[in-house]
Amino acid sequence: MQSGSLLANIAILVLAGFVGFAVISKVPNTLHTPLMSGTNAIHGIVLLGGLIVLGELENPSVLDAVILVVAIAFGMINVVGGFLVTDRMLGMFKAKPAEKVSAGESEGASGNGRVKR
Repeated sequence: MQSGSLLANIAILVLAGFVGFAVISKVPNTLHTPLMSGTNAIHGIVLLGGLIVLGELENPSVLDAVILVVAIAFGMINVVGGFLVTDRMLGMFKAKPAEKVSAGESEGASGNGRVKR
């Protein structure tokens, strides 16, 4: 790898970090959890990429294998965590089941909506 290429890649990484920070800092608190759960679910791409690269390498070194396994593990944690957070968040909007009323508490209720007299 050429040193100019390395310097360009580092510059892109640093600029991407600044842009990401600027974008995320503008997100209101009410949207932060839904956006983060969605982006965590997108880490499935990292998971799939790690699996493909691990499968394509004929004789990976120990360091390559460890880095790929760690990437796959972190990607899986993010995918599962993203879906768990989304499920919990959506559960807050579900209607709570109505409490069942026992027969002794509802005087005169005949079961068909009419009141006995």
